[in-house]
Amino acid sequence: MVRVRECQERAFSDVEEYCMCGICGYIRRREVTPGQFKRMNDTMYHRGPNDSGEEVYPLAGGYQIGFAQRRLSIMDLSMLGHQPMHAADGRVVVVYNGEIYNFRELREELADYPFRSDCDTEVIIAAYLKWGVSCVNRFDGMFAIALFDRKEEAVYLIRDRIGKKPLYYWYEHEELVFASELKPIMACPDFRAEIDRGVLSRYLYQQYINAPESVYENVYKLAPGAVLKFQNGQIHTWNYWSVREAYERAAKDPVKSYEEAKEQLKALLERAVSLRMIADVPLGTFLSGGYDSSLVTAMAQAHASGPVKTFSIGFHEESYNEAPYSRAVADYLGTAHTELMIGETDMLQMVESIPKYYDEPFADSSQIPTMLVCKLAREQVTVALSGDGGDEFYCGYNIYEKVAQAQKLDRLGGLVHSLCGLPGVRRLCPESKLPFKARVIAGNRDRETKTQFGAGNYPGIAREMVGRLSSEKRMLPVHYPVESAYPVSDWQICRMLLDMDTYLPGDILCKMDRASMKYSLEARCPILDPDVMDFSFRIPHSYKYAAGDKKHILKEIAYDFMPRELLERPKKGFGVPLDKWLRGPLKEQLLYYAGRELLKRQNLFDEPYISKMVERYLETGDRGRGTGENYSGLIWSFFVFQQWYTYFHENSNM
Repeated sequence: MVRVRECQERAFSDVEEYCMCGICGYIRRREVTPGQFKRMNDTMYHRGPNDSGEEVYPLAGGYQIGFAQRRLSIMDLSMLGHQPMHAADGRVVVVYNGEIYNFRELREELADYPFRSDCDTEVIIAAYLKWGVSCVNRFDGMFAIALFDRKEEAVYLIRDRIGKKPLYYWYEHEELVFASELKPIMACPDFRAEIDRGVLSRYLYQQYINAPESVYENVYKLAPGAVLKFQNGQIHTWNYWSVREAYERAAKDPVKSYEEAKEQLKALLERAVSLRMIADVPLGTFLSGGYDSSLVTAMAQAHASGPVKTFSIGFHEESYNEAPYSRAVADYLGTAHTELMIGETDMLQMVESIPKYYDEPFADSSQIPTMLVCKLAREQVTVALSGDGGDEFYCGYNIYEKVAQAQKLDRLGGLVHSLCGLPGVRRLCPESKLPFKARVIAGNRDRETKTQFGAGNYPGIAREMVGRLSSEKRMLPVHYPVESAYPVSDWQICRMLLDMDTYLPGDILCKMDRASMKYSLEARCPILDPDVMDFSFRIPHSYKYAAGDKKHILKEIAYDFMPRELLERPKKGFGVPLDKWLRGPLKEQLLYYAGRELLKRQNLFDEPYISKMVERYLETGDRGRGTGENYSGLIWSFFVFQQWYTYFHENSNM
């Protein structure tokens, strides 16, 4: 059955705008009153409306420890799942956000522990008491954990392998404050909200801020797969899992045949889907009609006792409307499908909520339709499965084709670069006068950023937007200068690993976490199951990118469930008409953000450069396409930053 309706704001009551668990806490000598601590915790009410708890404990050295949580009940809906949760012997206290999908298997190994509940939080406590902090290696799930060990007089912060659940921390003066979002840290007494200017140009270019940096000085994101230990006022961090090490280890033991790889991957994916269907609340899937979400949905339907609830959005603008494809997949699989048709007005209404729910500047515009589909799903379910991770792990993005082409042309590019550097040639044909594609290949000489090419003048302009400030302190380069650390010679694989380290956790998973939590919806990602990720690294790259066919092995598995003709089509993605908005309904707001008064008050951007850039952008219109004057991506990044800044720093929302 397919339900199709128009987007209507009144279909959702305000009370539904909250969501899954959030944690926060502190280890401080300075006082935090009970009222202040509760206020910190309540800034995350939208993450967990079902229950909350705040507790304070003494620690040696004059410290006080505060642990707090907001809870959305997914498993064990009783108060036995209340947090902070204490070990039976009182040694350990835990608050955590997430799900441990294999908690029932672990519980069998921990049968000697006197369990009082049926929730995964208590399994974390029992596992730590038996195996120590290395217990995290046994967890299959998404999580951000804070654990206080009274015996060690230490606090541990732990984040899941790929970074599905966020965890920020503020460390200064031998004191630590942590939280699932920035808002509790902003609400902490004595917090100085000093913007880290060093991240600005990278943010403008990348459109997100990747771990370990945050928008504020002395505030960091715990990296995916990392542990932080606080003891005696000092912190120590290490990785228990990393993309690079997992790839290097697994690639030494490649799968011997394509059929073996396909069958094992299929079995692992089916297990991952079945584990993520465990819940005591209604569950469904996001269904865009693409390979990843369709495969996850097909496997979920195969495990379900009745029609799985599926959700998609469609656009009135046909150029990026994928609704007919998701509808066709839903019809074939026999799901209970709900489709929401939206227009520009519906998306524009979401723009205002971006800073409140994304906490720090985040300018991936697909966050807007993502919020809308999460809003739709939350009408009927509390948990939704997504296809996130398929593109990064199985070579799905178009950029990977360009990277393969660039590697083939790299030697020629080096020759052209050398020739253009000769005095005689430089006068007649400088590199800057070459055609765009030739200029990109010739100028791509940095070993650390070989796969991060093709953005034209964007990197330089992102730096110019910050301007003179770039000479005042350390500025992060707009690219990630890390590629030599990956143990591969194939540029395509290198770029995939880089995206797993940066774009996937910093953008894709952040986008889904904030969008889903806005509506009290838990999003689960079977493709990012630890066993699936590790096995993907054993699959020869030629099985993923076969004769130019991206995601080949994943597609072949999908064809075991659905006809090929249902899925074979160009990828569209969630489209947002940024140019039309910025030159239309958002123009006045953009002009205010680029105005001299605000820019001088902030002292963050180069005021003359920004003013001229915005003026030129607005005047150029569609004529700017292909001329280098249509910098809608950078303008949107700037717009979102200023919107965030105004919300938190100008309108007293901190």
